Amino acid sequence: MAEEEIPRNPAQAIMPCLSMIFLYLLWYNWKSPESVSATLMGIGTIGITWLVYMGASYSGEGSKLHGLKPIIGRMPTVQKPEGHVHFRTKMTWTLAILIVYFAMTNVALYGLGGETIDLFSQYRAILAGASGSLMHLGIGPIVTGSIIMQLFTGAKIINLNLQDPRDKEIYQGTQKVLVIVMIIVESVPQVFGFLEPSSALVADVGLSWARMTIITQLAIGSYLVFLMDESVSKWGIGSGISLFIAAGVSQAIFTGTLNWEPAPGSGTETPSGTLPMILWYLKNSSTSDLSGGGYEAILLAPPNPLVALIGTFIVFLIVVYVESSRIELPLAHGKVRGARGRYPIRLIYASNIPVILMAALLANVNMFALLFWSHPSMSKWPILGHNWRLGAFDTTDGSNPVPTMGLAYYVNRLAGLQDWFLPLVSPDKYGAYMGDHEPWQLVAHIVIYMSIMVFGSIVFAKFWIETTNMGPEAVAKQIQGSGMQIPGFRRDPRIVEKVLERYIPTVTVFSGAVVGFLAAGADMIGTVGQSSGTGVLLTVGIMIRMYEQIGKEQMMEMHPVLRSFFGED
Repeated sequence: MAEEEIPRNPAQAIMPCLSMIFLYLLWYNWKSPESVSATLMGIGTIGITWLVYMGASYSGEGSKLHGLKPIIGRMPTVQKPEGHVHFRTKMTWTLAILIVYFAMTNVALYGLGGETIDLFSQYRAILAGASGSLMHLGIGPIVTGSIIMQLFTGAKIINLNLQDPRDKEIYQGTQKVLVIVMIIVESVPQVFGFLEPSSALVADVGLSWARMTIITQLAIGSYLVFLMDESVSKWGIGSGISLFIAAGVSQAIFTGTLNWEPAPGSGTETPSGTLPMILWYLKNSSTSDLSGGGYEAILLAPPNPLVALIGTFIVFLIVVYVESSRIELPLAHGKVRGARGRYPIRLIYASNIPVILMAALLANVNMFALLFWSHPSMSKWPILGHNWRLGAFDTTDGSNPVPTMGLAYYVNRLAGLQDWFLPLVSPDKYGAYMGDHEPWQLVAHIVIYMSIMVFGSIVFAKFWIETTNMGPEAVAKQIQGSGMQIPGFRRDPRIVEKVLERYIPTVTVFSGAVVGFLAAGADMIGTVGQSSGTGVLLTVGIMIRMYEQIGKEQMMEMHPVLRSFFGED
């Protein structure tokens, strides 16, 4: 639809636009900003004000977001294939995008200084990023945009009916706009606070242009990731986000298990990989050395002790078992006698998406808490700036700041037994891992982190089911459209929907709770390669579903009639 065909009432947008301008003036007068900061904030304000005008001025039927359609229609996107894409083509696209992803993780940001602070260090494996590279932001902006849209839609703040193709198109388009906004929101504060440009680049072009160079690279890299995700979803197999997470975590586990190089800055010759470390200790230590502390070092010494390897294996077995559990509804074809099938309702019905969304949400909490604590400008903001209740950080380790107080501390993930179990059972020996905290604070940290992961995953599971047409109503229409029915019931989608309502809502809540509990529990056990327990859980689930997706694609390639059942041309 052309812009002139969209009904608008500019008077409706006056107050929202004036509010945006007022907020900018309030910020500008609060502190004498640098000229570059003022310029960037002004450009951002103009862009957001324009978006606000396009939405607020819409006077047609439905959500105000329909006013953004002219913007959505002009955004770069990956063209959806016309008709069926052959299996070999899908595999080729998937492998090609994977190679490009690994290449981007190894392309360092031009002009970045050596001393930088990684705001996402605790969530690197989950966000599929690589610090200091084009993939520095990883999938963070994509997932954050999805979180905002799901929360607003689920809370009915945004009035969109996702069963309506027109509203669903606007939903997806608005999510793309939010991705661009989040790229700017996540990149600009980091560059102006923690990702300092190199002295050589500053000497050549000046500080302002040097920062703009890094921001531009971050924006280009992040949007390429977004387009790569779309390419995998439309032309490949599975999801690009899931593919990137699995690739990054698999690489971390491989290096954490087999790396023979010492850990950087360790000052020892001990290999950092679990298996080489074990062989090194057995080769270079006497029996008395092993009994005097060598065995304990093999089992518990960071970064990749034997306990972490065992924990990784345990998480793998648990996830495989849970992923294989399902409820199967019998189906029969309404016209073809003898044609029967089953509709599987997985125990993990919402897949691993709720955990990805929760990890991204906690990563953003950690990022903004650190920005408000130590950013040169944001730390001076009223109320939020340098407020320990939001989060206080120990920045002695410049590249990996650790939250010590406030909200950021209690929602920060527990990375292995040394973060909670060892200090509680042996405070005299492992009390250093507890820092300045009391045992009750550590217990509160465990309870709060576990609770947030479980209940947050339940919420996101419910939102995800509704936004992806996996609810009872959508599944009933899918079964009806394929010509199948439940034996013993009339061939009526309303009847099928009532049967599905006995299972899907309950399984959705249960699956969200299970994946949240498994993710938090896996984090607490610890894994090799600093991949995090959540990352291992996600990777195992992704690989299982990728294997099943490949099998489904091969089956549809051999039996084209099955494409209609799965909703493909």
